[in-house]
Amino acid sequence: MRSLALSRSGLPAGLTAIPVRTPLVRPGDDLAALVARAVRGIARPGDVIAVSESAVAIAQGEFVAAEAIRPSRLAYALARRAGPMATISQPESMQLVIDSAGRWRVLCATFLQAAGRLIGVRGAFYRVMGSAIAAFDGYTGTMPPYERAIVLAPRDPAGFARTLFERTGVAAAVVDANDLRVAKVLGAGGGVNAAGVESALLENPHGNSDEQTPVVVLKWRGDGANPLLSGGVS
Repeated sequence: MRSLALSRSGLPAGLTAIPVRTPLVRPGDDLAALVARAVRGIARPGDVIAVSESAVAIAQGEFVAAEAIRPSRLAYALARRAGPMATISQPESMQLVIDSAGRWRVLCATFLQAAGRLIGVRGAFYRVMGSAIAAFDGYTGTMPPYERAIVLAPRDPAGFARTLFERTGVAAAVVDANDLRVAKVLGAGGGVNAAGVESALLENPHGNSDEQTPVVVLKWRGDGANPLLSGGVS
Protein backbone atom coordinates (compact mmCIF):
# COMPACT_ATOMS: atom_id res chain seq x y z
CA MET A 1 0.00 0.00 0.00
CA ARG A 2 1.49 3.34 -1.02
CA SER A 3 0.83 6.73 0.54
CA LEU A 4 1.07 9.91 -1.53
CA ALA A 5 1.77 13.27 0.09
CA LEU A 6 -0.26 15.79 -1.91
CA SER A 7 1.87 18.81 -2.71
CA ARG A 8 0.68 21.49 -5.10
CA SER A 9 0.51 25.27 -5.11
CA GLY A 10 -2.63 26.36 -3.28
CA LEU A 11 -3.07 23.02 -1.51
CA PRO A 12 -2.55 23.06 2.27
CA ALA A 13 0.42 21.04 3.48
CA GLY A 14 -0.59 17.90 5.32
CA LEU A 15 -2.91 16.16 2.86
CA THR A 16 -2.17 12.53 2.06
CA ALA A 17 -3.84 10.15 -0.41
CA ILE A 18 -3.78 6.37 0.01
CA PRO A 19 -4.97 4.43 -3.07
CA VAL A 20 -6.70 1.25 -1.86
CA ARG A 21 -6.73 -1.95 -3.88
CA THR A 22 -10.05 -3.77 -4.21
CA PRO A 23 -11.27 -6.95 -5.87
CA LEU A 24 -12.55 -6.55 -9.42
CA VAL A 25 -15.89 -4.73 -9.19
CA ARG A 26 -18.71 -6.59 -10.92
CA PRO A 27 -22.33 -5.73 -11.71
CA GLY A 28 -24.55 -6.52 -8.76
CA ASP A 29 -21.78 -6.22 -6.16
CA ASP A 30 -22.62 -4.67 -2.80
CA LEU A 31 -20.01 -2.00 -3.40
CA ALA A 32 -20.46 -0.31 -0.04
CA ALA A 33 -19.64 -3.61 1.70
CA LEU A 34 -16.72 -4.24 -0.64
CA VAL A 35 -15.24 -0.79 -0.02
CA ALA A 36 -15.83 -1.02 3.73
CA ARG A 37 -13.81 -4.24 3.85
CA ALA A 38 -11.04 -2.75 1.68
CA VAL A 39 -10.54 0.35 3.87
CA ARG A 40 -10.78 -1.45 7.23
CA GLY A 41 -7.73 -0.49 9.27
CA ILE A 42 -6.89 2.34 6.84
CA ALA A 43 -9.73 4.86 7.05
CA ARG A 44 -10.84 6.45 10.28
CA PRO A 45 -13.14 9.34 11.31
CA GLY A 46 -11.69 12.59 10.00
CA ASP A 47 -10.68 10.97 6.69
CA VAL A 48 -12.63 10.92 3.44
CA ILE A 49 -13.18 7.74 1.40
CA ALA A 50 -13.25 8.80 -2.26
CA VAL A 51 -14.77 6.22 -4.60
CA SER A 52 -14.46 6.40 -8.38
CA GLU A 53 -17.77 7.05 -10.15
CA SER A 54 -16.88 4.28 -12.63
CA ALA A 55 -16.74 1.69 -9.85
CA VAL A 56 -20.16 2.78 -8.56
CA ALA A 57 -21.67 2.72 -12.05
CA ILE A 58 -20.22 -0.71 -12.90
CA ALA A 59 -21.58 -2.20 -9.66
CA GLN A 60 -24.98 -0.79 -10.66
CA GLY A 61 -24.72 -2.26 -14.17
CA GLU A 62 -24.61 1.21 -15.70
CA PHE A 63 -22.36 0.52 -18.68
CA VAL A 64 -22.71 -0.49 -22.32
CA ALA A 65 -20.36 -2.63 -24.37
CA ALA A 66 -19.04 -0.56 -27.28
CA GLU A 67 -19.69 -3.49 -29.63
CA ALA A 68 -23.43 -3.18 -28.91
CA ILE A 69 -23.56 0.37 -30.31
CA ARG A 70 -23.86 1.15 -34.03
CA PRO A 71 -22.61 4.71 -34.55
CA SER A 72 -24.30 6.80 -37.23
CA ARG A 73 -22.48 8.87 -39.84
CA LEU A 74 -23.20 11.93 -37.72
CA ALA A 75 -21.58 10.30 -34.69
CA TYR A 76 -18.45 9.48 -36.70
CA ALA A 77 -18.27 13.00 -38.14
CA LEU A 78 -18.66 14.73 -34.79
CA ALA A 79 -16.32 12.37 -32.94
CA ARG A 80 -13.55 13.15 -35.44
CA ARG A 81 -13.86 16.84 -34.54
CA ALA A 82 -13.69 16.29 -30.79
CA GLY A 83 -10.38 16.65 -28.99
CA PRO A 84 -8.41 13.39 -28.71
CA MET A 85 -8.76 13.40 -24.90
CA ALA A 86 -12.53 14.03 -24.94
CA THR A 87 -14.71 11.06 -24.02
CA ILE A 88 -16.89 11.82 -27.05
CA SER A 89 -13.94 11.40 -29.41
CA GLN A 90 -15.17 7.81 -29.66
CA PRO A 91 -18.08 7.41 -32.11
CA GLU A 92 -19.86 4.99 -29.77
CA SER A 93 -19.90 7.56 -26.96
CA MET A 94 -21.06 10.26 -29.33
CA GLN A 95 -23.88 8.04 -30.55
CA LEU A 96 -25.14 7.59 -26.99
CA VAL A 97 -25.13 11.38 -26.58
CA ILE A 98 -27.14 11.75 -29.81
CA ASP A 99 -29.61 9.08 -28.71
CA SER A 100 -30.04 10.73 -25.32
CA ALA A 101 -30.19 14.41 -26.25
CA GLY A 102 -31.61 14.21 -29.76
CA ARG A 103 -30.08 14.87 -33.16
CA TRP A 104 -31.17 18.51 -33.42
CA ARG A 105 -29.87 19.53 -30.01
CA VAL A 106 -26.51 17.98 -30.86
CA LEU A 107 -26.43 19.77 -34.23
CA CYS A 108 -27.33 23.07 -32.54
CA ALA A 109 -24.54 22.61 -30.01
CA THR A 110 -22.10 21.78 -32.82
CA PHE A 111 -23.06 24.93 -34.74
CA LEU A 112 -22.61 27.11 -31.64
CA GLN A 113 -19.24 25.45 -30.96
CA ALA A 114 -18.05 26.27 -34.48
CA ALA A 115 -19.37 29.84 -34.27
CA GLY A 116 -17.77 30.33 -30.88
CA ARG A 117 -14.37 29.30 -32.13
CA LEU A 118 -14.52 32.06 -34.76
CA ILE A 119 -14.67 34.65 -31.98
CA GLY A 120 -12.32 32.86 -29.60
CA VAL A 121 -14.96 31.30 -27.34
CA ARG A 122 -14.54 27.62 -26.58
CA GLY A 123 -16.64 25.02 -24.81
CA ALA A 124 -20.04 26.01 -26.26
CA PHE A 125 -20.81 22.38 -27.17
CA TYR A 126 -20.39 21.24 -23.57
CA ARG A 127 -22.35 24.19 -22.16
CA VAL A 128 -25.32 23.51 -24.44
CA MET A 129 -25.28 19.77 -23.86
CA GLY A 130 -24.79 20.01 -20.09
CA SER A 131 -25.75 16.86 -18.20
CA ALA A 132 -26.65 15.09 -21.44
CA ILE A 133 -22.95 14.75 -22.19
CA ALA A 134 -21.66 14.55 -18.62
CA ALA A 135 -23.58 11.29 -18.17
CA PHE A 136 -21.30 9.39 -20.54
CA ASP A 137 -17.71 8.28 -20.18
CA GLY A 138 -15.56 6.94 -22.96
CA TYR A 139 -13.81 3.58 -22.86
CA THR A 140 -12.77 3.35 -19.26
CA GLY A 141 -9.35 1.79 -19.83
CA THR A 142 -10.05 -0.61 -17.01
CA MET A 143 -8.90 -4.20 -16.96
CA PRO A 144 -11.01 -6.85 -18.73
CA PRO A 145 -13.93 -7.24 -19.09
CA TYR A 146 -14.48 -3.46 -19.04
CA GLU A 147 -11.74 -2.22 -21.35
CA ARG A 148 -14.33 -1.69 -24.13
CA ALA A 149 -17.17 -0.48 -21.92
CA ILE A 150 -18.76 2.95 -22.06
CA VAL A 151 -19.63 3.71 -18.47
CA LEU A 152 -22.72 5.79 -17.76
CA ALA A 153 -23.27 8.08 -14.80
CA PRO A 154 -23.95 6.25 -11.53
CA ARG A 155 -27.45 6.32 -10.07
CA ASP A 156 -27.87 8.33 -6.85
CA PRO A 157 -24.18 8.84 -5.99
CA ALA A 158 -25.16 10.82 -2.88
CA GLY A 159 -27.21 7.88 -1.65
CA PHE A 160 -24.28 5.53 -2.15
CA ALA A 161 -21.94 7.90 -0.29
CA ARG A 162 -24.37 8.16 2.63
CA THR A 163 -24.64 4.37 2.80
CA LEU A 164 -20.86 4.02 2.85
CA PHE A 165 -20.63 6.62 5.61
CA GLU A 166 -23.24 4.77 7.67
CA ARG A 167 -21.33 1.48 7.32
CA THR A 168 -17.87 2.85 8.06
CA GLY A 169 -18.37 5.95 10.18
CA VAL A 170 -16.00 7.73 7.78
CA ALA A 171 -17.06 10.56 5.45
CA ALA A 172 -17.38 9.38 1.84
CA ALA A 173 -17.65 10.86 -1.64
CA VAL A 174 -18.27 9.58 -5.15
CA VAL A 175 -15.85 11.41 -7.43
CA ASP A 176 -15.45 11.89 -11.17
CA ALA A 177 -11.72 12.54 -11.63
CA ASN A 178 -9.60 12.32 -14.76
CA ASP A 179 -6.06 12.88 -15.94
CA LEU A 180 -6.91 16.36 -17.28
CA ARG A 181 -6.77 17.80 -13.75
CA VAL A 182 -10.53 17.84 -13.36
CA ALA A 183 -12.28 16.39 -10.32
CA LYS A 184 -15.92 16.71 -9.31
CA VAL A 185 -17.74 15.33 -6.29
CA LEU A 186 -20.99 13.80 -7.56
CA GLY A 187 -22.35 12.90 -4.14
CA ALA A 188 -21.15 12.85 -0.55
CA GLY A 189 -22.07 11.79 2.95
CA GLY A 190 -20.74 12.55 6.42
CA GLY A 191 -19.96 16.25 6.11
CA VAL A 192 -17.59 16.27 3.14
CA ASN A 193 -16.21 19.60 1.96
CA ALA A 194 -16.66 19.01 -1.77
CA ALA A 195 -14.31 21.82 -2.83
CA GLY A 196 -11.52 20.54 -0.58
CA VAL A 197 -11.87 16.96 -1.84
CA GLU A 198 -11.97 18.08 -5.47
CA SER A 199 -8.81 20.11 -4.99
CA ALA A 200 -7.05 17.16 -3.33
CA LEU A 201 -7.95 14.82 -6.21
CA LEU A 202 -6.90 16.99 -9.15
CA GLU A 203 -3.90 14.73 -9.75
CA ASN A 204 -6.29 11.73 -9.91
CA PRO A 205 -4.60 9.17 -7.63
CA HIS A 206 -7.37 6.65 -8.43
CA GLY A 207 -6.37 3.68 -10.58
CA ASN A 208 -9.12 1.99 -12.60
CA SER A 209 -6.78 -0.11 -14.71
CA ASP A 210 -4.61 -3.00 -13.52
CA GLU A 211 -3.76 -0.98 -10.39
CA GLN A 212 -7.30 -1.89 -9.28
CA THR A 213 -7.44 1.03 -6.86
CA PRO A 214 -10.79 2.75 -7.51
CA VAL A 215 -10.84 3.88 -3.86
CA VAL A 216 -8.64 6.58 -2.34
CA VAL A 217 -8.54 7.41 1.36
CA LEU A 218 -7.74 11.09 1.91
CA LYS A 219 -6.14 12.01 5.25
CA TRP A 220 -5.43 15.34 6.87
CA ARG A 221 -2.18 15.35 8.82
CA GLY A 222 -1.61 19.07 8.93
CA ASP A 223 -2.26 21.76 11.50
CA GLY A 224 -5.53 23.61 11.84
CA ALA A 225 -8.95 22.94 10.37
CA ASN A 226 -9.42 19.86 8.23
CA PRO A 227 -9.96 21.08 4.62
CA LEU A 228 -11.64 17.78 3.67
CA LEU A 229 -14.63 18.23 5.95
CA SER A 230 -17.23 20.98 6.13
CA GLY A 231 -16.72 22.97 9.29
CA GLY A 232 -13.07 21.91 9.34
CA VAL A 233 -13.58 19.14 11.89
CA SER A 234 -10.18 17.71 12.87
